[in-house]
Amino acid sequence: MFTGLVQRVAEVTSVRHKGTSSVIRLDLGELSAEVGPGDSVLVDGVCLTATARLDGGTQFDVSAETLRLSTLGDLTRGARVNVEPAMRPTDRFGGHFVSGHVDGTGTILSKTRSSGETRLRVKVPTALTDLMVMKGSVAVDGISLTIAGLEKGAFEVSLIPHTLSATTLGEKTAGRRVNVECDMIGKWVRRFLSRPGGLSLDRLREQGF
Repeated sequence: MFTGLVQRVAEVTSVRHKGTSSVIRLDLGELSAEVGPGDSVLVDGVCLTATARLDGGTQFDVSAETLRLSTLGDLTRGARVNVEPAMRPTDRFGGHFVSGHVDGTGTILSKTRSSGETRLRVKVPTALTDLMVMKGSVAVDGISLTIAGLEKGAFEVSLIPHTLSATTLGEKTAGRRVNVECDMIGKWVRRFLSRPGGLSLDRLREQGF
């Protein structure tokens, strides 16, 4: 489990393709002391398992499915990614529940700067905006953000200067792809409501609510 609060922007030190899967190494800097083989790390919003700690960085195996569903297949040596180690039971919870299982990718449509904030507009499949609500949470490349604008097939988030300087979103421009994970709680509620005999407004009225 993660919070969507990025702890480091790490550099990709190598990418090696093995058939339909890949092996990547990241320079985690001071975080490398906290991450050993078997530990989970959020990399640009994708939950990966560390497989080795080497001189060239911490190594991760990336499956064909992950490469297909996320932007990790686009990574090359020298690329920069947002990193967050798995949450510990004693950690302060400051973002929102992020699983690292991305729902899909989006494309940045625009990045508009104004006084005190930058508006990022992202195009996504309609199936994803159906899972979003205004002022709800969304993870973009592993960053916990609040939805500030919503329409069918696109959403907006407001980025403060700290987010731009402490994550890779400060570097990304229109046309770049990003990983998107919708709010976990909202997905469970939607699934519960869609089940036959599940909760509905009519059933609530029947119960006097």
